[in-house]
Amino acid sequence: MRNAPPDRMLLTGNHAVAWAARLARPKVLPVYPITPQTPILEKLSEFEAKGELDAEVITPESEHSVMAASIAASLAGARVFTATASQGLLLMHELLHYASGARAPIVVANVNRTVASPWGFWPDETDSLAQRDAGWIQFYCESAQDCLDTVIAAFRIAESVLVPAMVNLDAFYVSHALEPVSVPGQELVDAFLPPYSPPHRIDPQNPESWGNVVSQEMYCRHRRDLGEAMARVFEVALETEREWSRLTGRSSPIIERYRCEGARTVIVAMGSLCGTARDAVDALREGAEAVGLLKVRLFRPLPVEALRAALAGVAEILVLDRNYSPGYGGVLHQELRGALYGIADPPKIHGRLAGVGGVNVSAERIAELVREAAAGEARRESVWVEG
Repeated sequence: MRNAPPDRMLLTGNHAVAWAARLARPKVLPVYPITPQTPILEKLSEFEAKGELDAEVITPESEHSVMAASIAASLAGARVFTATASQGLLLMHELLHYASGARAPIVVANVNRTVASPWGFWPDETDSLAQRDAGWIQFYCESAQDCLDTVIAAFRIAESVLVPAMVNLDAFYVSHALEPVSVPGQELVDAFLPPYSPPHRIDPQNPESWGNVVSQEMYCRHRRDLGEAMARVFEVALETEREWSRLTGRSSPIIERYRCEGARTVIVAMGSLCGTARDAVDALREGAEAVGLLKVRLFRPLPVEALRAALAGVAEILVLDRNYSPGYGGVLHQELRGALYGIADPPKIHGRLAGVGGVNVSAERIAELVREAAAGEARRESVWVEG
């Protein structure tokens, strides 16, 4: 099915997120401003003021209250969108667990930014990766187009399995960079994303309750059910990707292999680093070096079997992490080590803390890291990299 051709717009990542939210037709949008997410709230408020967004945009007194309002609205049966960054996401932490336990399919866009202290406003994924055990689906976006497509898809996936979803984009490199973006028409998005109609909701005409104290066995059952729903995400995401590609002619793979055919070394990364890594791969391929890129778009649930299949037969893996977990290392590096543990003929996995705190890592530096990794031994710990 193809509708009217999409509008081609020059958008920042933040404004692409706002357009995606508008097209998804949410009914409640509780958002609190925070650098560098504020342009999302500003654009949504502009849409509402012009009568282009039929929704309630509210600004509670803090991000904690934003998530509280989001949960309440979702449990009442409304489609809910919100956005935040860094310290705002950390302030939501308590209620992120409540939202997933309540099976409230809220979608939040998080602009990845350094967490305090010291204060900084630069791209770093530690804020969202610190929430990786909160029971939320997590996506990481490379570009403004990626942001628009992923936010729309996140609503469909989250509402299909009743698990909330977090769409992450790097501060400034994505949030404030202008790029051409194909914005689909409302009719197309309506065909892709049906109205939200949950099987249970808080309704005075049909009383139900949520949040009561439960026994140990009931709590255990709830956690198991959440796990089973999370286990369905990958297949639902694949089906969603196929349908979006059919409607738009544009694909957003859960994990994307770029020039991996015959590659001896594969770079693995998330977010905006993937764009720079592509340039490095192209330069290395021009020099007859067999290098590819594996972009991880879906991080939670971690698509273990898909990662194993995508990296089968690779001799060397270089994982680039724009995050740092003290005492653990680069989060993607360590999780990939776990995902590939026990396979036959395992590759050497090299972890590099590249871009932590927003440090720029050029394509030339990534090419150097590839060569350094190939010449050295793999280490369990992640190695720090300067720009």
